[in-house]
Amino acid sequence: MSAAQVAVVVGNPKPQSRTLAAARYLATELAGHEPDLVVDLADLGERLLDWQDPVVADLVDEVGSADLVVFASPTYKGAYTGLLKLFLDRFATDGLTGVAVPLMLGGAPAHALAPEHTLRPVLTEIGGIVPTRGLYVIDSAHDDPAAYAAWLERARPVIAAFLDRTGAPA
Repeated sequence: MSAAQVAVVVGNPKPQSRTLAAARYLATELAGHEPDLVVDLADLGERLLDWQDPVVADLVDEVGSADLVVFASPTYKGAYTGLLKLFLDRFATDGLTGVAVPLMLGGAPAHALAPEHTLRPVLTEIGGIVPTRGLYVIDSAHDDPAAYAAWLERARPVIAAFLDRTGAPA
């Protein structure tokens, strides 16, 4: 069997952000290999506003069919970014077929529930399987493996079990 198809979607308005680095790290740790598809929404710019844009439509299809997708955003006003919202709005209610992982970075622990309260409901609404709670990482620790370790210890076996069940080994 081939390895799970893994995608990362990042809604930080700054290209090549710390959020992107965090999402790539998390996806690699969960899947055991680099993501097959990385969508840095900052690179798409105004294409996200054009509902007929074929590039965005193709990315929605690719992300929607991935076995595992890490959706990442910085925390703005206790929620994910409008940039990520523009992308997620493209999905039908059954548009996401794999395991989805909500990841948010923020400046302080005050918004630690943001992935659960804001991002997770949308991912389930568009069909994603979200078998673990979302992950919130303090921005200043985005590159510290210790910031992910406890979450990964709990989430990795659960996510692997879901991927095995769908025939997409981690």
